[in-house]
Amino acid sequence: MRKSRSSTQGPHRAVPVAEAPATKRPPRRLAAVPSEPSPAPVPAAKVKPAKQPAPPRKAAAPRTALVPLAAVTAAAPAPAPAAKAEGVDFEVLSSNLAAFVEKGSQVVMALMKPAIDKGEVSVTVPESVADAVKTFGKVAEHWMSDPSRSLEAQSRFTTQMFDLWSQTLRRMAGEDTPTVAAPDPGDKRFADPAWRQMPFFDFLSQAYQIANKWAGDMAREADVDALTRDKAQFYLRQISAAVSPSNFVATNPKLLTETIRQNAGNLVRGMELLAEDITAGGGQVRMRQSDNSAFELGVNMATTPGKVVFRNEMIELIQYAPSTPNVLKRPLLIVPPWINKFYILDLNADKSFVAWVRDQGVNVFVVSWVNPDERHAKKGFSEYMHEGIFAACDMVTKITGEREVNAIGYCVGGTLLAVALAYEAQRGTRRIASATLFTTQVDFADPGDLKVFVDEEQVAATEAEMAKKGYLDGAKMATAFNMLRPVDLIWSYVVGNYMKGEAPKPFDLLTWNSDSTRMTCANHSFYLRNCYLYNNLTKGEMVVDGVRLDLRRVTVPVYNLAAREDHIAPAASVFRGAQFFGGPMRYVLAGSGHIAGVINPPTKVKYQYWLGAKPKGELKDWLATAEEHPGSWWPDWMAWLKGLDATEVPARPPGGGVVEPLGDAPGTYVRVKA
Repeated sequence: MRKSRSSTQGPHRAVPVAEAPATKRPPRRLAAVPSEPSPAPVPAAKVKPAKQPAPPRKAAAPRTALVPLAAVTAAAPAPAPAAKAEGVDFEVLSSNLAAFVEKGSQVVMALMKPAIDKGEVSVTVPESVADAVKTFGKVAEHWMSDPSRSLEAQSRFTTQMFDLWSQTLRRMAGEDTPTVAAPDPGDKRFADPAWRQMPFFDFLSQAYQIANKWAGDMAREADVDALTRDKAQFYLRQISAAVSPSNFVATNPKLLTETIRQNAGNLVRGMELLAEDITAGGGQVRMRQSDNSAFELGVNMATTPGKVVFRNEMIELIQYAPSTPNVLKRPLLIVPPWINKFYILDLNADKSFVAWVRDQGVNVFVVSWVNPDERHAKKGFSEYMHEGIFAACDMVTKITGEREVNAIGYCVGGTLLAVALAYEAQRGTRRIASATLFTTQVDFADPGDLKVFVDEEQVAATEAEMAKKGYLDGAKMATAFNMLRPVDLIWSYVVGNYMKGEAPKPFDLLTWNSDSTRMTCANHSFYLRNCYLYNNLTKGEMVVDGVRLDLRRVTVPVYNLAAREDHIAPAASVFRGAQFFGGPMRYVLAGSGHIAGVINPPTKVKYQYWLGAKPKGELKDWLATAEEHPGSWWPDWMAWLKGLDATEVPARPPGGGVVEPLGDAPGTYVRVKA
């Protein structure tokens, strides 16, 4: 009998599930209920002439057809989610499993092909894996070096597991028993009722919670240095997220039921998506988080009208067309991070910070960084400052005639802006009249979760890797950021894409997030060492172009925005850094995280922000007396900006009649892929 093969009709189209072939006899199916008992056929016995014939065997026990596992609800009468009438079609299942194996071979080839083509097949252990092993070794040494501690650690785990086993046995016997280790109510992985209805899956879920908490306690309570403890907890979060029973078909009741219902068609589609993602990543898994084909720059993303008015080796400068008859006399220059692309500030018409500011009567200029390659290998912090911020300031002055600008720096763009301010203060020049810092760190004493990637050995390894090409590939930083939230940003997509076989839906924020950028060798090395590794800026030990920088000499007004749930630039770190500036400081704490806390249009009426006294001491003390305000902080910032100088002039068109625009926004640099 022929088996139909799955076919692909496009890079994102799901593989069609094989249909059952038409035959005269109906396909075999697993019934949902036991079949009627029937005696087994009596086998023929060889009879010797001198003996009586062998008596027939007893009839076999009634045969019970297999049922979907979702129907086995020993502790709950609720019906299983799978449709009993459909069951499993063996012909379709076998065809899909054959296609699954075929697609699996394509995945293996996609993984190996780039390395084979280059002759660079390697079996070396990744630096991060080696560091994790070394970190866990230090934690294990603490517990194993003392027999009593080791026994205590083991007894904690075994006692809880024994309680869980006893609870499970009692429940299977029909008792109503309390839960030993319930999942967090907010954990969507275990939200399906089947996890609690079926004892087997309930046991798996609770065992996972027990093991997860026990391992976390071991790392947290170990007598090791703070960095080792933080690294151990970080690596444990990665392992915990990876081994969750929700990630596997056999241990996730919802996945298992769906796989049975689809006769494994979901696994075939998932394997095809995986092969596509590996091919797109050049031998690495470039996991899609959004249907990126639904978005196009200049069409439905980054659509605010404007022109590229300047271009050099490092930046394109965009001036946006005014929407009001008059604008503030002093223009605004926005310096985004080079780790991401600027259009997070102009995501779409409803979420565009750029468009909102323009509509308030501000002449907006934005730096769009080059996506560097080997030609930019030696471009360091000095070049980013001179050829980036200062070159942009010069062009803004040329177009508008204004000698000073208000400036915004976002994330590492804010760190560079702070460096530029300190550099100008030391040199006695002033082109930036005020600074706004979005989720920006200048003090790296406690820089958040990213510190686990930064020690001397890891920085040296990163530098060695960058030296081969002259830059750090964008996928490296994208992976690091995803690892800060592995359940949401990694494993939810592994399950959705590759287990359920469902391509992700369009989501503009995640499309932007996947549009990664490279980092030059010189610049990234300077940043890692002077900021994360040595914290030189707030120590007064950072030197740029032979100039030693001192933030206390920065006396321009600063609006310093932190986000309360930020894992990249923690609010406490931003608060501490705000205390090193020498001028007026307005510290504002926004609700939510690194992106949503910043991109929060007033029309959405989401989150909140806190205002308080000038930063001093610890954040928790400041927050205790701060005043909470509902909604967006944007109007507060605009009032602050206009309070510095509200003088207006007639609106200026892009180029101001002084320079000829080079093209439409969002420009060309932003379109270069990593």
